Amino acid sequence: MRGRWWFAAVRPQGKKVGVWALPKGLIDEGFEETGVAGRLESKLGDVRYVYTWKGERVFKIVSFFLAHAQRGRVGELPLGMDREVAEARWLPLADGSRLLAYQGERQMAEKAIETLANDPL
Repeated sequence: MRGRWWFAAVRPQGKKVGVWALPKGLIDEGFEETGVAGRLESKLGDVRYVYTWKGERVFKIVSFFLAHAQRGRVGELPLGMDREVAEARWLPLADGSRLLAYQGERQMAEKAIETLANDPL
């Protein structure tokens, strides 16, 4: 894994194999869905989208951040996370725009590459 940038990705429960997404959740000391603890570095941006839940339209804004992994292992899901996540793994950041399932998240991967090229943390 040395010499390249990697990102933690999750396959949401109920999605077919190969459907990768970025971990999301409340801001805390780690990446809840992956089992990795990390340190937030900088904000990449926001993704806005609309979905329907129980017949109501929901408008959502998700903020994405660059972070450094500090401890834990992707793939060893925390207790209870299997309700939301089928699997988690490290994927090469350079492949993020091809591997991530959702357009906004692909854009965040591209922004991460740009940010790291200009300021490698």
